[in-house]
Amino acid sequence: MSKILVVDDEPSVLLAFQELLQTGGHEVATATRAEAALSALGKARFDLVIIDVCLSGMNGLDALRKIKQEQTTLPVIVMTAHGTMQTAIEATKLGAFDYHLKPFDPGAMMDTIEKALACTRLSRTGVLLDPESNETWTGDVIIGKCAKMQDVYKAIGRVASTEATVLIRGESGTGKELIARAIHQHSERNAKPLFVVNCVAIPDSLLESELFGYERGAFTGASARRIGKFEQANGGTLLLDEIGDISPGIQAKILRVLQERCFERLGGNATIEVDVRVLAATNRNLEAAIAKGEFREDLYHRLNVVTISVPPLRERRDDIPRLIDFFLDRFARDLGLAKPLVAEDALALLVQSDWPGNVRQLAHCLHRALIFTKGYPIQAADLPVETPSGEKACRSGASWEERLRELICDYLGEHRGDRVFADFSEAAERLMVSEALRQTGWNQTQAARLLGLARPTFHAKMRKFDLPADTE
Repeated sequence: MSKILVVDDEPSVLLAFQELLQTGGHEVATATRAEAALSALGKARFDLVIIDVCLSGMNGLDALRKIKQEQTTLPVIVMTAHGTMQTAIEATKLGAFDYHLKPFDPGAMMDTIEKALACTRLSRTGVLLDPESNETWTGDVIIGKCAKMQDVYKAIGRVASTEATVLIRGESGTGKELIARAIHQHSERNAKPLFVVNCVAIPDSLLESELFGYERGAFTGASARRIGKFEQANGGTLLLDEIGDISPGIQAKILRVLQERCFERLGGNATIEVDVRVLAATNRNLEAAIAKGEFREDLYHRLNVVTISVPPLRERRDDIPRLIDFFLDRFARDLGLAKPLVAEDALALLVQSDWPGNVRQLAHCLHRALIFTKGYPIQAADLPVETPSGEKACRSGASWEERLRELICDYLGEHRGDRVFADFSEAAERLMVSEALRQTGWNQTQAARLLGLARPTFHAKMRKFDLPADTE
């Protein structure tokens, strides 16, 4: 549950925010004056501040300035009924996460809030490099003792303190975002936010506005100015994930930012200067894409100042037992179960598998096994991966209906009673919600859309299954 502070001198606005945010499962505190808000921030930790510009006493921009002096990574969304260009520029310079005009669209505001909260989670969740043992650590962990992972750690150490652009290469699921977060965490920009843009998850028609923002009236539906990720990340770090899949037009704009440190919003003429460290990640063969004319060679050389290659899991099998131990410990805590034992046949199967989806696939496999075994020892038959003999514990070549039928048959063969249907349905529903979250990087808005659910309904299911906001 996220804790949000809303500051406005209109009771009706505060009430509207309380209803909107509490429906989404957030804890809400309110204040009618900036002075009271600053006092509250000094007494408790908040994940987001939403503040009006026009307040009695200290105004919202002065409060924003003080907030950023004390808590540089805390996102602040500014809103006002009297929007002027000067106000928008000043709010952006002071470090506002975004700027909304009243009356605002609730859906657009909730999208901004979810993005701001995701930024808070990224900024507060550290990345630990391969701990031998650290039971109190609650952040993310890059696990690996093999020579190739040691090379990755050394590269992070060498490049983190520089301003060099870094290209992180590796197959899907190898942990490229964790590498980027570790670089940011160990850099001199670690007091500023890290923003992540998954370039392949955003339609090309929307990616340009997501990166560079737009002016009011830039296109149909652009009712207010929008601050893009390059502007929001000013002073901090921006990770462009899956950069190999963006269009040539956007490639050209990114190249200009890297070369000149400036850009224009869509529909605008004013040149905006930014100080952003860019990290890029891709699972594509960029050299082949260049040869086909699908990727700009000049952008490639700008990005490829330093390259960190993350090895696939099949090339570091010795790390698999430690990864198994880590994921089972984490998932068991999340599910409220005892950490299960892993039978020898299951361990051998996990180590011998090729894992085309890499660490992400391994994590999903263990999560699924833990859900269905409910803390009992995990055996090879519980794992949907290829056996040493070439057979499948759950045949990936079959249709999803056939694979589901196999799971149901196995379940009915082991369970009886009045609750058998309800228990299976509940487990399947929980798995769908958690899997949607994982596939969207724990972006609750995108996960809800993936399942075709309204946000309040999706949040209610998260509460029903006691799913945390982020398990990374």
